[in-house]
Amino acid sequence: MPRVSVLLTSYNHIDHLPLGLESIRSQGFSDYEIIAVDDGSTDGSREFLREQTGLKLIETESNSGTYAALNQAVAAASGEFVAIFNDDDLWAPEKLSQQVEALDQNPKAALCSTGGQFIDSDGHELQGTPLGFAFPSHRTGDILLDLVRANCMITSSVMIRREELVKVGGFEESLFGSADWLTWLALCENNEAAFVDAPLTSYRVHAGSASLNRDKVWQDDEKIRTWISTRIPLWLEKGYSEQELRSAEAHNWAALGTAKTLNGKKAEGRECYAKALSLEPTLKRKIWKAASALPKSLFKRLVLKRL
Repeated sequence: MPRVSVLLTSYNHIDHLPLGLESIRSQGFSDYEIIAVDDGSTDGSREFLREQTGLKLIETESNSGTYAALNQAVAAASGEFVAIFNDDDLWAPEKLSQQVEALDQNPKAALCSTGGQFIDSDGHELQGTPLGFAFPSHRTGDILLDLVRANCMITSSVMIRREELVKVGGFEESLFGSADWLTWLALCENNEAAFVDAPLTSYRVHAGSASLNRDKVWQDDEKIRTWISTRIPLWLEKGYSEQELRSAEAHNWAALGTAKTLNGKKAEGRECYAKALSLEPTLKRKIWKAASALPKSLFKRLVLKRL
């Protein structure tokens, strides 16, 4: 049994797939298998993967989505750990070895992510925040409440204990592009996380990046933050202080208000903002600040005047 199963999801990225596969094969760590799932590609990606040796290829008849493909790969994997690889991204040669070491050193950690950078279609590093945020990072330890604030892991940077991933049911296939975040939350409810503070993952930003489909991202956010709102009351038993949980809950209600408002549910959004402010009145200033960043001051026109 290999220590690591690399889960390669492929869909219509033939321009980047060969280099991505090469970055897997260039790992200094050799105790791994590659499970590739081609999710209905029509651009030659499937034919390319058929020609490759040293990998197990699963083919779907039509495009079922990244998370359905990942769940198929998890079911076929045999490694102690699974490392997720999106076909247009890149890994540094030492990524797998450093993550295996980090998880071996942190037995309470169910998953481990790395630092990295954003790159363009030609592989050049992008400066600034091309997706609206810096490349995510986090501390090693209990990061559950940090994950309530925001998703702090890039999917292609993550390695997970396969047994723990199976326990939480893998990835929610009904979500468009944020099921990874929901999975991290589920894993961290009962486990810690490790972090390798080195630029080992390159996330490619291009016109086809799922992160740029803002409408579907907001829909995912609403579903995930609704889930969080049902879970936070259960976390008091984890030993967090009431103030820590109150602050996290207030942030989540405010973020849920944003998602609902942007999804056209203005009345529900106002209710969520009211709940946030009842828990933490100082959030009103942050909400006002956020308002100026939204198109046509959506918060200001539709939400804040009602609070």
